Amino acid sequence: MSVKKVNKRKIFNDPVYGFITIPNELVFDVIEHPYFQRLRRIKQLGLTHLVYPGALHTRFHHSLGAMHLMGRALSELKSKGHKVSNEEMTAAQIAILLHDVGHGPYSHALEHAIVTSLHHEEISAVFIKKLNEHFNGKLDLALEIFENRYHRHFFHKLISSQFDMDRLDYLKRDSFFTGVSEGVINYERLLNMLEVANDEPVIEAKGIYSVEKFITARRLMYWQVYLHKTVLVAEYMITRVLKRAKTLSLAGEKLFSTPALNYFLNHDVSKKDF
Repeated sequence: MSVKKVNKRKIFNDPVYGFITIPNELVFDVIEHPYFQRLRRIKQLGLTHLVYPGALHTRFHHSLGAMHLMGRALSELKSKGHKVSNEEMTAAQIAILLHDVGHGPYSHALEHAIVTSLHHEEISAVFIKKLNEHFNGKLDLALEIFENRYHRHFFHKLISSQFDMDRLDYLKRDSFFTGVSEGVINYERLLNMLEVANDEPVIEAKGIYSVEKFITARRLMYWQVYLHKTVLVAEYMITRVLKRAKTLSLAGEKLFSTPALNYFLNHDVSKKDF
C-alpha cells in the first residue's frame, strides 16, 4: 500500500503581510514540532489585551512573520550582489523562526518571577539544541547564526540588533492588532533600502526618513503600549503572585497547580539544569 506524500510547501494567509510561503520541508517540519507549536498558546503581548482588546496575537504569529521578513531581506541582499547560499537562507530563517521559542506564558512577567536566572534567549538556545538533536544536526548552521558564532555576522544582526527582523515584525504586528496607528512603519521601504557594509546590515542614505519613522514608531509604541501603566500594573501583580506562590511552595505549602508549573515552583532552575 503506497503512502501519500504530505505536501510541505504550504502557503498561509497572514493578516499583516498577506500570503506567506513556507520555503522548504525542513522549515515545515520545524514549524510542526511541538516545541514550536506551543507558541500558539503564548500571547505576543502578555496582558496587554486588558487595555487593547485586539492584542490577542501569539508568539506563533510573530515568529512566522519574522521568518517571512528574513526571507525578504536576504532576497533583497542577493538581488544587490551579495552571495547568500540556500543553506544560509534556510538557516537564517530557522534561526529567527525559533528566536522566541524560549518564551513561557506571560513572557517577561513569568521570566522575572519563577525563572530568574535564565533569559528567554538562553532558553531558546537550549530548545534549538534539542531540536538540532531531533533533526540529526540539520540545524547546526541555524544555531551558529543564532548564537553569533557564524563568521558572517550580519546574519545574526538581522535577528538581534537595533534594526532586525524581530523588531520590524513586532512593531508592524503589534500596531496592527492593538490599533495603535502611531506604530505603523513602512517595512517594505526599509527592506528595499537594506544593504551590508563591513559585515553589518545598514540602510542606504536615501532611506533615512524611513529609519527616523522606524525609531519614532518604536518609541511611541513603548509609550502607548508596552509601558502602558495598566499593563505594567497587571504584569507586576501576576509577578508578585507567582513569586509568592514559589515562596510558599519552597516552604512546603501544597498549592493547586499543574505538574509543569509545580516543577518550577519547587525548583530553582538555572543553566546547570540543561
